[in-house]
Amino acid sequence: DPNVIIVDTRNDYEVEIGSFKDAINPDITAFGEFPKWIDDNIDVNEQPRVAMFCTGGIRCEKSTALLKEAGVNEVYHLEGGILRYLETIPEDKSLWDGQCFVFDERVSVGHGLEVGEYELCRACRFPICDEDKTSTKYVEGVSCPRCHDRTTDEQKENFAERQKQIELAMQRDKQHLGE
Repeated sequence: DPNVIIVDTRNDYEVEIGSFKDAINPDITAFGEFPKWIDDNIDVNEQPRVAMFCTGGIRCEKSTALLKEAGVNEVYHLEGGILRYLETIPEDKSLWDGQCFVFDERVSVGHGLEVGEYELCRACRFPICDEDKTSTKYVEGVSCPRCHDRTTDEQKENFAERQKQIELAMQRDKQHLGE
């Protein structure tokens, strides 16, 4: 429905790896920024119809409450979130584009909740894909294209030492403390 505003309530790094077609990305780094995004972007005088979605539904419950509190009457959200959608809607009927970031060891999932292709950068904890690893700014355990220019040389040295310890633990067939 062209008269419905579709909003992805997730953080920008989650939206980067997948979202619904034509959804608005609020471009927030943390959900705490969402109320300001509402104030800056939703004109309650127009009484828009707003549909929202998030990973599992919790942020949608909160964002629904925020929009209603702001004065928007018609607010909807995807029950069960993206995960339920990907689990139940066949890929050939899906409007989802990409993968869904998840907060567990899988990092990302696709349709049927198949494990995705993303890993976490050990330095910044953001998702990275194979293409990111071809960047000159990628050093395993130390930096990725997202964080390379945001970290100091001292931080990179610390990350490199941690990576060295991880590799030593692997060579000894031991688990590293941070794993």
